[in-house]
Amino acid sequence: MPVDTSANLIVGLDALITAQAGKGPQPVEHWNPPYCGDIGLRIRADGVWLYRDSPIARPTLVKLFASVLRRDADGRHYLVTPVEKIDVAVDDAPLLAVEMEVRGNGVAQRLIFRTNVDNIVAAGPDHPLRFATEPDTGGLKPYLLVRGRLEALITRALCYDLVELAAEEKGRGLGLWSGGTFFPLSQE
Repeated sequence: MPVDTSANLIVGLDALITAQAGKGPQPVEHWNPPYCGDIGLRIRADGVWLYRDSPIARPTLVKLFASVLRRDADGRHYLVTPVEKIDVAVDDAPLLAVEMEVRGNGVAQRLIFRTNVDNIVAAGPDHPLRFATEPDTGGLKPYLLVRGRLEALITRALCYDLVELAAEEKGRGLGLWSGGTFFPLSQE
Protein backbone atom coordinates (compact mmCIF):
# COMPACT_ATOMS: atom_id res chain seq x y z
CA MET A 1 0.00 0.00 0.00
CA PRO A 2 1.58 3.32 -1.05
CA VAL A 3 2.16 5.87 1.69
CA ASP A 4 1.09 9.48 1.15
CA THR A 5 4.38 11.35 1.36
CA SER A 6 3.07 14.77 0.34
CA ALA A 7 3.12 15.88 4.00
CA ASN A 8 6.79 14.85 4.32
CA LEU A 9 8.43 17.70 2.46
CA ILE A 10 11.45 19.60 3.68
CA VAL A 11 10.64 23.26 3.33
CA GLY A 12 13.13 24.84 0.94
CA LEU A 13 14.94 21.56 0.23
CA ASP A 14 15.91 22.52 -3.31
CA ALA A 15 17.23 25.88 -2.09
CA LEU A 16 19.31 24.16 0.62
CA ILE A 17 20.71 21.69 -1.92
CA THR A 18 21.59 24.55 -4.29
CA ALA A 19 23.24 26.54 -1.49
CA GLN A 20 25.40 23.53 -0.55
CA ALA A 21 26.30 22.65 -4.13
CA GLY A 22 30.01 22.91 -4.73
CA LYS A 23 30.82 23.75 -1.12
CA GLY A 24 31.34 20.26 0.25
CA PRO A 25 32.34 19.52 3.82
CA GLN A 26 35.58 20.72 5.37
CA PRO A 27 38.39 18.16 4.81
CA VAL A 28 38.63 17.42 8.55
CA GLU A 29 39.40 13.74 7.88
CA HIS A 30 42.70 14.80 6.25
CA TRP A 31 43.82 17.21 8.96
CA ASN A 32 46.15 15.82 11.62
CA PRO A 33 46.78 18.68 14.07
CA PRO A 34 48.14 18.29 17.59
CA TYR A 35 45.71 17.55 20.40
CA CYS A 36 45.06 20.69 22.46
CA GLY A 37 42.84 19.31 25.24
CA ASP A 38 39.36 19.86 26.59
CA ILE A 39 37.87 23.36 26.80
CA GLY A 40 34.43 22.33 28.08
CA LEU A 41 32.43 21.74 24.89
CA ARG A 42 29.55 19.26 25.04
CA ILE A 43 26.63 18.26 22.82
CA ARG A 44 23.58 17.07 24.77
CA ALA A 45 21.39 14.24 23.50
CA ASP A 46 18.78 16.84 22.45
CA GLY A 47 21.32 18.51 20.10
CA VAL A 48 22.06 21.55 22.29
CA TRP A 49 25.71 22.61 22.24
CA LEU A 50 27.19 23.76 25.55
CA TYR A 51 30.33 25.64 26.45
CA ARG A 52 31.19 25.10 30.12
CA ASP A 53 27.58 24.05 30.80
CA SER A 54 26.08 27.16 29.16
CA PRO A 55 24.07 26.75 25.93
CA ILE A 56 25.61 28.24 22.80
CA ALA A 57 22.73 30.39 21.59
CA ARG A 58 24.15 31.52 18.24
CA PRO A 59 23.04 29.07 15.49
CA THR A 60 25.76 30.31 13.11
CA LEU A 61 28.44 29.45 15.69
CA VAL A 62 26.95 25.98 16.22
CA LYS A 63 26.91 25.42 12.44
CA LEU A 64 30.53 26.56 12.21
CA PHE A 65 31.58 24.19 14.99
CA ALA A 66 29.58 21.34 13.43
CA SER A 67 31.36 21.91 10.11
CA VAL A 68 34.74 21.07 11.69
CA LEU A 69 33.51 18.27 13.96
CA ARG A 70 34.76 14.74 13.45
CA ARG A 71 34.67 11.42 15.23
CA ASP A 72 37.94 9.55 15.33
CA ALA A 73 38.55 5.81 15.36
CA ASP A 74 38.83 5.99 19.17
CA GLY A 75 35.10 6.85 19.25
CA ARG A 76 35.72 10.36 20.62
CA HIS A 77 34.54 13.58 18.98
CA TYR A 78 36.80 16.53 18.25
CA LEU A 79 36.65 20.01 16.76
CA VAL A 80 39.46 19.98 14.23
CA THR A 81 41.23 22.77 12.37
CA PRO A 82 44.48 22.49 10.44
CA VAL A 83 46.34 23.61 13.60
CA GLU A 84 44.42 22.25 16.61
CA LYS A 85 42.19 19.44 17.85
CA ILE A 86 39.97 19.79 20.95
CA ASP A 87 37.58 17.46 22.74
CA VAL A 88 33.83 17.62 22.41
CA ALA A 89 31.81 15.43 24.79
CA VAL A 90 28.78 13.98 23.01
CA ASP A 91 25.92 12.46 25.00
CA ASP A 92 24.48 10.43 22.08
CA ALA A 93 24.91 11.55 18.48
CA PRO A 94 26.40 14.96 17.62
CA LEU A 95 23.66 15.77 15.10
CA LEU A 96 19.90 15.31 14.87
CA ALA A 97 17.94 14.47 11.73
CA VAL A 98 14.98 16.82 12.16
CA GLU A 99 13.18 16.69 8.79
CA MET A 100 12.69 14.05 6.14
CA GLU A 101 11.44 14.06 2.59
CA VAL A 102 10.41 10.88 0.80
CA ARG A 103 10.82 10.72 -2.96
CA GLY A 104 9.55 7.72 -4.91
CA ASN A 105 8.63 4.38 -3.37
CA GLY A 106 9.74 0.78 -3.17
CA VAL A 107 13.26 0.05 -4.39
CA ALA A 108 13.37 3.50 -6.07
CA GLN A 109 12.54 5.32 -2.81
CA ARG A 110 14.92 8.03 -1.55
CA LEU A 111 14.84 9.26 2.03
CA ILE A 112 16.37 12.73 2.26
CA PHE A 113 17.09 14.21 5.68
CA ARG A 114 17.90 17.67 7.01
CA THR A 115 19.92 17.86 10.20
CA ASN A 116 19.65 20.45 12.95
CA VAL A 117 22.66 22.22 11.36
CA ASP A 118 21.17 22.12 7.84
CA ASN A 119 23.17 19.22 6.39
CA ILE A 120 21.15 17.59 3.60
CA VAL A 121 21.78 13.85 3.42
CA ALA A 122 20.10 11.19 1.28
CA ALA A 123 20.23 7.77 2.91
CA GLY A 124 21.89 5.18 0.71
CA PRO A 125 25.08 3.15 0.39
CA ASP A 126 27.33 6.12 1.26
CA HIS A 127 25.02 7.35 4.03
CA PRO A 128 23.55 4.23 5.63
CA LEU A 129 20.80 4.04 8.18
CA ARG A 130 21.38 1.90 11.25
CA PHE A 131 18.92 0.90 13.91
CA ALA A 132 19.99 0.37 17.51
CA THR A 133 17.92 -0.97 20.36
CA GLU A 134 17.56 1.44 23.25
CA PRO A 135 18.84 -0.43 26.31
CA ASP A 136 16.36 0.96 28.84
CA THR A 137 13.17 0.59 26.80
CA GLY A 138 13.99 -1.83 23.99
CA GLY A 139 12.74 0.87 21.60
CA LEU A 140 14.12 1.60 18.15
CA LYS A 141 16.83 4.28 17.80
CA PRO A 142 17.61 5.10 14.16
CA TYR A 143 20.83 6.81 13.09
CA LEU A 144 22.02 8.22 9.75
CA LEU A 145 25.69 8.44 8.78
CA VAL A 146 26.24 12.07 7.75
CA ARG A 147 29.97 12.15 6.95
CA GLY A 148 33.12 10.39 8.07
CA ARG A 149 32.08 8.65 11.28
CA LEU A 150 29.56 11.37 12.28
CA GLU A 151 26.00 10.25 12.78
CA ALA A 152 22.70 12.00 13.26
CA LEU A 153 20.12 10.57 15.60
CA ILE A 154 16.80 10.54 13.78
CA THR A 155 14.23 12.30 15.97
CA ARG A 156 11.35 10.39 17.50
CA ALA A 157 8.74 12.00 15.22
CA LEU A 158 10.72 10.92 12.14
CA CYS A 159 11.21 7.47 13.65
CA TYR A 160 7.42 7.02 13.56
CA ASP A 161 7.44 8.13 9.90
CA LEU A 162 10.18 5.57 9.13
CA VAL A 163 8.24 2.76 10.78
CA GLU A 164 5.19 3.75 8.70
CA LEU A 165 7.32 3.49 5.53
CA ALA A 166 8.83 0.12 6.47
CA ALA A 167 8.22 -2.75 4.09
CA GLU A 168 8.61 -6.51 4.46
CA GLU A 169 11.22 -7.96 2.12
CA LYS A 170 11.24 -11.71 1.61
CA GLY A 171 14.24 -13.20 3.38
CA ARG A 172 15.34 -9.81 4.75
CA GLY A 173 12.59 -8.92 7.20
CA LEU A 174 11.13 -5.50 7.85
CA GLY A 175 13.13 -2.51 6.66
CA LEU A 176 13.43 0.58 4.51
CA TRP A 177 14.61 1.25 0.98
CA SER A 178 16.62 4.34 0.17
CA GLY A 179 19.06 5.02 -2.63
CA GLY A 180 18.76 1.44 -3.91
CA THR A 181 19.81 -0.01 -0.53
CA PHE A 182 17.66 -1.98 1.88
CA PHE A 183 18.15 -1.15 5.57
CA PRO A 184 16.68 -3.79 7.93
CA LEU A 185 15.04 -2.44 11.08
CA SER A 186 16.46 -5.19 13.27
CA GLN A 187 20.09 -6.11 13.80
CA GLU A 188 19.40 -9.87 14.05
